[in-house]
Amino acid sequence: MRSTMMLLMPAVLAAATPAMAQTTPTILPDGALLDVSAEGRTARVPDVATIRAGVVTQGQTAAAALSENATRMARVLAALKQAGVAARDIRTASVALNPQYRYTEGQPPAVTGYQASNSVSIRFRDVAKSGAILDALVAQGANQIDGPTLSLDKPDAALDEARTDAVKIARSRAELYAKAAGMSVVRIVTISENGTNDGSNPQPPVFAMARAMKASDSTPIAAGETQVSVTVTVRFLLK
Repeated sequence: MRSTMMLLMPAVLAAATPAMAQTTPTILPDGALLDVSAEGRTARVPDVATIRAGVVTQGQTAAAALSENATRMARVLAALKQAGVAARDIRTASVALNPQYRYTEGQPPAVTGYQASNSVSIRFRDVAKSGAILDALVAQGANQIDGPTLSLDKPDAALDEARTDAVKIARSRAELYAKAAGMSVVRIVTISENGTNDGSNPQPPVFAMARAMKASDSTPIAAGETQVSVTVTVRFLLK
């Protein structure tokens, strides 16, 4: 939780905004304006995990690589449907086909085959079950997984809590500054919101290839807590 402060005496404020003073004169009471920026925070347990899962295949020809990829990806999508993941929570993330080369000194690169890849972004609304579903995807042909990004499905209540916290911090700081200056806080003049974090910042990525996993392994996904924050600037009138 951070706060910053700016104290503006009436004469200074008028000098800083001459254009406004010429068009719309502002009459300030005998006092000072104090700007305080503060960050309010709260914590929540993430209830959504977003993970990318895909299939990478190799083939002597482009058609062979794509055909094998399509077959395995169909099994992956079927496994997601069988696990109860809604269609709205599955989105194609990338599709690629690239030639593979052999490089020999003094000779032009030679195409040795093709690599096809297809990945989907999956939103798991039950974070505790996401690890087991990933294991099922690997069993059905997925050999590339990265994530998760943990977030809140409905962050509005948490953001409002952080906003309330930020204003309280700003008020407390304003009263402290006013007391130190031999003044008192009369009222809030304006409140502006400078930025928010709704708890959806990406977590450090976890990457796994199917060949590195044992059949008996289970993939644990721990939700932990995510920070929700809001930064505001509050202008106070002091006398």
